[in-house]
Amino acid sequence: MATTADLRKGAVLKLNNEPCLILESTHRTPGNLRAFYQVKMRNLRSGKLLEERFRSGESLEFLRVEKKEFQYLYKDGDSFVFMDKDSYEQINVSEKNVGDNAAFLKEASDVFITFNDTEILSVELPQHVVLKVVQTEPGVKGDSVNNIMKPATMETGAVFQVPIFVNEGDSVRIDTDTGGYMERVKV
Repeated sequence: MATTADLRKGAVLKLNNEPCLILESTHRTPGNLRAFYQVKMRNLRSGKLLEERFRSGESLEFLRVEKKEFQYLYKDGDSFVFMDKDSYEQINVSEKNVGDNAAFLKEASDVFITFNDTEILSVELPQHVVLKVVQTEPGVKGDSVNNIMKPATMETGAVFQVPIFVNEGDSVRIDTDTGGYMERVKV
């Protein structure tokens, strides 16, 4: 068993039988009160953000996890097929484990998959992805003065808001955390 002194960003903690990735840990000693650790973490199964306080010296259970790079190949029914870039082995990952990240997955894109023994905990995408616009309304000339956004369907089938000057066939960079448009990209 480890203690609160081992709380580090990136470590995986077992809390209420759920794996939680530590995002931030701060040691606090307020006035006359006992010291404690304020910890922000993400539940790797549900994706929810949590904040917890732990007393200094409290025993905690950490999980040993492995993070490997995979390449997305294709969707097979209700699962996604990924290939290990080192051994070329293919694994199926359920839609539940991929979650909202499915909107950003296109064939041959690279992801990181986190495992605890054989259980898949999370699928992580790069910070930004480049997607091609397959359907959107054409922009009206002279409407470029205001920051007007319009819906655009991407090659993955997802719909994101893009500026009015983006047309069908353009490639755009999308932030995977917010789903927001970043810039138009020449491919």
